[in-house]
Amino acid sequence: MGGMTTIPLEQIEVDDARWRRNHQRVEIAGREADFVALITELSQQQPLTGKAYRRVMGRHARQGLPWMSKDQVLQVYRELCQAGWMPADPALITHLQMKPTRTQAGVTTVTVLTKPYPCPGQCIFCPTDVRMPKSYLHDEPGARRAERHAFDPYEQTAARLAALQNIGHPTQKIELLILGGTWSSYRRDYQEWFVKRCLDALNGETTETLPQAQNLNARSRCRNVGLVVETRPDHIDADELRWFRYLGVTKVQIGIQSLDDRILSLNQRGHDVETTRQAIRMLRLAGYKIHAHWMPNLLGATPDGDIADFARLWDDPAIRPDELKIYPCMLVENAALYAYWQRGEYQPYTEEEALRVLVACKRQVPPWVRINRVVRDIPTTNVVAGMKKANLRQMAQQQMAQMGEPCRCIRCREIRRERVTAAALSLRQRQYQTDATTEYFLSFERADGRIAGFLRLSLPHAEAALPLPELTGHAMIREVHVYGPALTLGESSQGEAQHMGLGRALVQTARRLAQAHGYQRLAVISAIGTRRYYQRLGFALDGLYMTTAL
Repeated sequence: MGGMTTIPLEQIEVDDARWRRNHQRVEIAGREADFVALITELSQQQPLTGKAYRRVMGRHARQGLPWMSKDQVLQVYRELCQAGWMPADPALITHLQMKPTRTQAGVTTVTVLTKPYPCPGQCIFCPTDVRMPKSYLHDEPGARRAERHAFDPYEQTAARLAALQNIGHPTQKIELLILGGTWSSYRRDYQEWFVKRCLDALNGETTETLPQAQNLNARSRCRNVGLVVETRPDHIDADELRWFRYLGVTKVQIGIQSLDDRILSLNQRGHDVETTRQAIRMLRLAGYKIHAHWMPNLLGATPDGDIADFARLWDDPAIRPDELKIYPCMLVENAALYAYWQRGEYQPYTEEEALRVLVACKRQVPPWVRINRVVRDIPTTNVVAGMKKANLRQMAQQQMAQMGEPCRCIRCREIRRERVTAAALSLRQRQYQTDATTEYFLSFERADGRIAGFLRLSLPHAEAALPLPELTGHAMIREVHVYGPALTLGESSQGEAQHMGLGRALVQTARRLAQAHGYQRLAVISAIGTRRYYQRLGFALDGLYMTTAL
């Protein structure tokens, strides 16, 4: 194509320092049988915990083999397969992966950070580090990677791809997560350039315009199947929603923080609850997946007050997000809240109080919601006082298990790496109301509640004020997600939930429901890399969305 140059991925410095140190080619000539014995023994460790890995590796190292990182073991295994010493087994590759949970949700997430830039917010709980975008600290894992690459979107994306590939993770289906302060506060020419350069890295080619990069990515080897940005409720309007769609955004992380106007005012959030309600309503009517951030332990909050506030997320029909991050406020020295603590005006929750709040909150979560994270990924050395445990989710799950109340959220019920058959799954249909839509959550589940795939269908109410008039008369598919280990494009299922036809069946069910409710057309908020999939299901690109007649 004219105006494009190929930039080999190998030219990009890999961001993971440990990978750079360990990823040196291991010479196997003459000792193939010894390496086969090592990998065979590793394959028999179920599960392959870090302790089990070190035990087996240590025993073979004492017998003369080099001590290898997991990515080196994968490299050796691939060479043994190519030479005919071992059969190629995708399950074994997954077994040997570093951090296999990264891709067991069906896609591979690549996180990149925008450059440091002023945020319009004055929230007193937010860390301020001049080296980072607002709210991020330089020693957070993702922030360290971004800083090593000078916040360059191409280098960040390409480096993560290379690192993931070399520790055994597929990179054909990429959810691109753009973090860094308030996305909407950056200049639009920077936003467009940033997204284009991320797509250039996925495509392995440099383009002149964003539409060029998007067109390439629709058939690229590394396709963007989801694009996520984070912003504030007071930045959402019809023009912003249209701009997001031009960029290819499919999911918006939005900072709710609290649904109490008194708490928002005390913490100088800069907007009220009604602004949040309006923003979420518009996002939903435009088809976006809504990923809310909620913060207990803010200035003026109490454990009981936070538990009641969490209930408002579901009791208020204008809220009801699809996904949630629960971020208990963590007191750090470079936040304005630190001065309140020094004056005795703020007291962080103890570990026991934070755990009580989280358990009470998780007990309220509807089965159509995914809790993505609990606790910010802030190194505990930065936390001045209060709760410092990073495994708060695990502690809450253990306490709930003791109570006989397992969490119902999607993340706790994902099928993950388990094998499944179509006969073991049944289609469940859950319905709930928002202030502007009737929502259907369609899911394929086993008898034990484990979920293999789901679809979110929105049916706008006739009186709803649509922010984008071209969606008038359309039902909207806001998300289709099939769980299980991410498979490469074109790979057939061997018991994994992906590629069993669950997505097609869910879309067909959504079509029937929309038609039964009198809608003439069905739209889907497609990512760039899923356009061809929806084309095969009868959808065609129609402006900002893909649509089909019913």
